Amino acid sequence: MRVVSHTCSNTEIVCALGCEAMLVGVDNDSDHPPDVVQRLPQLGRDLNLELAAVLALKPDLVLTSRTLPGHDAIVLALEAAGLNTLVCEPLRLVDVYEDILRIAAALGVPARGAHLCAQMRAAMPAVAPCARRAKVLVEWWPKPVIAPTRDSWVTDLIELAGGCNPFADRAGKSTPLSDAEIIDAAPGAIVMSWCGVPLAKYRSEVVRRRKGWEALAAVRENRIHAVPEAFLGRPGPRLVEGYRALRDIIQVT
Repeated sequence: MRVVSHTCSNTEIVCALGCEAMLVGVDNDSDHPPDVVQRLPQLGRDLNLELAAVLALKPDLVLTSRTLPGHDAIVLALEAAGLNTLVCEPLRLVDVYEDILRIAAALGVPARGAHLCAQMRAAMPAVAPCARRAKVLVEWWPKPVIAPTRDSWVTDLIELAGGCNPFADRAGKSTPLSDAEIIDAAPGAIVMSWCGVPLAKYRSEVVRRRKGWEALAAVRENRIHAVPEAFLGRPGPRLVEGYRALRDIIQVT
């Protein structure tokens, strides 16, 4: 089978299933595993996939996604071109597992999908929380601060790791937040996981210099952490790494 993968998470799922030999092309943002993606044709950025380049590869299946604004147009273009697509649109962690099973079935390896999901679940056990769950603010973006809300696998990961998302009662996948809202929520830890920003460019001083944030215990007590967006923002097997990072943060909060 000839497979094109659009989005990092789909690429990582295919490889975790042991099906990397089926890949004939990936989007430019797919960067893991490096030894696989570096040898494959790059077909344009995640939000600007080049349809002609995809068609030239004559794929039997295109794995695509609706996880970001702008993906809809790509999905519609792929379908209009007559390509066989499998579209992922996960919200909660259970949806991530379901997508892994769907991809595994489409690739003809359903047992591997079940095994991968079982491995992920075993690697992310629910941590017994302390009497008071630590509040963890995860930032998808620094200005304005955008944080995950109820319909997010990150909310699930925080809870599994023994903490709570102070904005878990808000509908939707994410929301922009004001300084006043965050100060009122009083998170015990702040996690920078800025989308599209290399880890080396995460700067805790960006958080510290926000007006009024010096009132937060997380700022006063230096509980500002950096977790790569690759570990929290990609709905695939490396969410395990995100869970582990959150667990370690919550244990010292």
